[in-house]
Amino acid sequence: MQLTDLETPALVIDLDRVDSNVTAMAELARQSGVALRPHVKTHKMPELATRQMKAGVVGFTCATLAEAEMVVEVGCDDVLVAFPLVGAIKLRRLAALRERVRVTVSLDSVEVAEGLAALGACTPVEVLVEVDTGLGRLGRPPGAPTVALVEAVARLKGVQVVGLLTHAGHAYRVTDPDARLELVRAEVETLVATRDGCARHGIELGTISVGSTPTVRAELIMEGVTEVRPGTYIFNDTTMVDLGVATEDECGASVLATVVGRPSGDRFVIDAGTKSLTSDGVGRPGWVRVASHPELVMSFLSEEHGVGYVTRGSQGPAVGDRLRCIPSHVCPVANLFDLAYGVRGDTVVATLPVVARGH
Repeated sequence: MQLTDLETPALVIDLDRVDSNVTAMAELARQSGVALRPHVKTHKMPELATRQMKAGVVGFTCATLAEAEMVVEVGCDDVLVAFPLVGAIKLRRLAALRERVRVTVSLDSVEVAEGLAALGACTPVEVLVEVDTGLGRLGRPPGAPTVALVEAVARLKGVQVVGLLTHAGHAYRVTDPDARLELVRAEVETLVATRDGCARHGIELGTISVGSTPTVRAELIMEGVTEVRPGTYIFNDTTMVDLGVATEDECGASVLATVVGRPSGDRFVIDAGTKSLTSDGVGRPGWVRVASHPELVMSFLSEEHGVGYVTRGSQGPAVGDRLRCIPSHVCPVANLFDLAYGVRGDTVVATLPVVARGH
């Protein structure tokens, strides 16, 4: 089957680029002596998790229990659920997973730890305490506030605090490489200082877990980091290109779309809108790129329509032409499709079910 045989919109995965991205990151981690625990929320596909395992990872980071269950099914025996688990249903699913593999859970409150403690009567639940190093999402500030939380959690029977975790998501807003390096340095230094503060209170923590695709290369060489959790690197997207951490040739996922309208000489319409490409990044110049066609500039998306314009000096596409669109934020794109198509060149060589989507 060829790309021309696919119904559009379709999620297309360039397996050559994916293999290259996966191998390169695994080699960087090996050279640094830091554990690589990639985030599977970017792809949610068993086949791609298997490729990452073969390249050499210590385990996976998961945002949902469905993702954790998926990677366990393909043979992963060490899972981090990087999300606080609240409620009886989730705790039952966690208990079932713990009967099969090692599972660590991140949290930022005593209340979540108390729920987990009920599962740890025989073997304590290993937890990472999340620290807010600038994103302003989960976590207490580094230093004394986090040390106090670690002490409170460590007093609970049934849980064991094994380390600290943070996500420098605010780095996505930093376009200057030097400024991003300083952000990473501050992130790691405050985590190490917080770890040392815990040690002074008699709590030894062995894990410092960090990571995002924009920051991971700097984090890998920072003293104190024990594991990194990049996710987007397997595909990359236009955000990574604009941040200078990837090129268009390293973008391994695109949405194949068909031109369905040329309502004016400078405008074209494709059959891929927010329900295929997401609305993430709208308003940023070049937030969606038409691969290999810099003369075609996307303007806006509605639910099923993508509207772009043709720059001067170009005739533009005809109705029926196929375009491959690189999204701004690739992670939610996989969650919009039941099935992806793995290609080498223009030949479809694999169908890739997005098993953990929609959960």
